[in-house]
Amino acid sequence: MFTNVEHIGIAVRNLAASNNLFTKLLGAEPYKSEAVESEGVTTSFFRVNETKIELLEATRPDSPIARFIEKRGEGVHHVAFEVVDLRVEIERLTLLGFQFLNETPKKGADNKLVVFLHPKSTNGVLVELCQEIKA
Repeated sequence: MFTNVEHIGIAVRNLAASNNLFTKLLGAEPYKSEAVESEGVTTSFFRVNETKIELLEATRPDSPIARFIEKRGEGVHHVAFEVVDLRVEIERLTLLGFQFLNETPKKGADNKLVVFLHPKSTNGVLVELCQEIKA
């Protein structure tokens, strides 16, 4: 079951400059920044009520964010939805014909397990499903 929009991911060329821009725009500083080595990104998170905005800067030229910016420029990269049980949603959506970029959950930013649905099966939108990692 989907519970809410967890965050909106925005690909940026320069994280420091973008942090400054979004701080002015939203009237708040990012509350968290972290590197996700497996994805080749550094992220910053802003909070707008219950929704988060995640800025993503590539740390290497072969990362998905670097390729995205090269092809499309800066902008909205993905929409992430929080789910109650990631494995149940993977099974449900697979049976409904959705395609995944990764069917095996992997550790993402902000203490989440994540999978991505292929944009070809979601009207061109990269959709991330995420579930809080419980200790």
